[in-house]
Amino acid sequence: MNRNQQEELRALQDTLYFIGGKWRIPIINALCNGKRHFIEIQKSIPGITKRMLSKELKEMELNKLLDKLTDTDGFTNLYIPTEYCRTFGNIIQSMIDWGRSHRRYVMTKE
Repeated sequence: MNRNQQEELRALQDTLYFIGGKWRIPIINALCNGKRHFIEIQKSIPGITKRMLSKELKEMELNKLLDKLTDTDGFTNLYIPTEYCRTFGNIIQSMIDWGRSHRRYVMTKE
C-alpha cells in the first residue's frame, strides 16, 4: 500500500470513527438546523435517552463541533453548532440522498 492509499485509509477511518454509532449523525443533523436546547434535540431524535444525548454532546463539544451556553438559570443548556460542524451538513445531505436512491433501487429491483 503506497503512502497516498495509507493516508486515504486513515482519513476514511477517522470519518467512520466520527460518524460511528447510532446517534451522532441525527444529533449533527438536528444541530445543523441551528442552535437548540437540550430538550429540543432530544425530542427531535426518537429513542435517544437523556444520558446518551448528554454523552454524545459532551464528546462533540470536545471535538469542537458545538459550543454550549448555559442560560442564566444555570440549568438550561443551549447547543450551538460550530462552523466546523456545519461543514458536515453537505455530507449528511449526500447520505440522505444516497439512502433515498438506494431504497428506491432496492424496492424496484427483483
